[in-house]
Amino acid sequence: MTKTAVVVADDHPVVRVGVRAILNAQADFEVVAEAGDGQEAIEQLNQHKPEILLLDLSMPNLPGLETLRELTRQSLSIKTVLLTGKISQKEILEALQLGARGVVMKEEVSSDLVTCLRAVANGQYWLNGKPVLNLIQVLNDLIAASTPAPKKVFGLTSRELQITALIVQGCTNKDVARECGITEETVKRHLKNIFDKIGVSSRLELAMFAVNHQLVAEAAAGQPL
Repeated sequence: MTKTAVVVADDHPVVRVGVRAILNAQADFEVVAEAGDGQEAIEQLNQHKPEILLLDLSMPNLPGLETLRELTRQSLSIKTVLLTGKISQKEILEALQLGARGVVMKEEVSSDLVTCLRAVANGQYWLNGKPVLNLIQVLNDLIAASTPAPKKVFGLTSRELQITALIVQGCTNKDVARECGITEETVKRHLKNIFDKIGVSSRLELAMFAVNHQLVAEAAAGQPL
């Protein structure tokens, strides 16, 4: 039986020893090299030309994601599986976009590693302890989970958010008019609309509401219409 060659990159020697023991005990895998960081991993890839790179996400001198970027830059074709103690949805998405084929949690190495690498060797992807049947759906779900929900602005326009920010700063109607390049009467009309939209009746209530609902940051980004 032809064995699948694997390079193991992890900055903890005990992890590398454990992974080597697990894989070398299998008839279909062989660990051909180890690396303690991403740069060394790339050197080993160039030397041994393995089919799979088992790559620790957190390493000194070129961490996991940076190593994936470098692999892409050098056009090194290798099936990469991330090995990690923790990983965010955003990091999983980025890793897949950079060409990673799977993620194995370190606490699940004994139960998942061999099955994962067999799936990856056969052209599949591996996430959450199982093969991925629909990568596009997984990517769409990760993108949705990584996109922050839009901040609620209670129907206020960019101009109204700008005026709200100035009110929070303690500006008078005259100050607001000068800052926004509008008349004081226009400022009053805007304030009436703002009061109606968010249900307050005074400048103080508006300022308190804006701070409590984090409208100030939104207001600072608002541009005159």
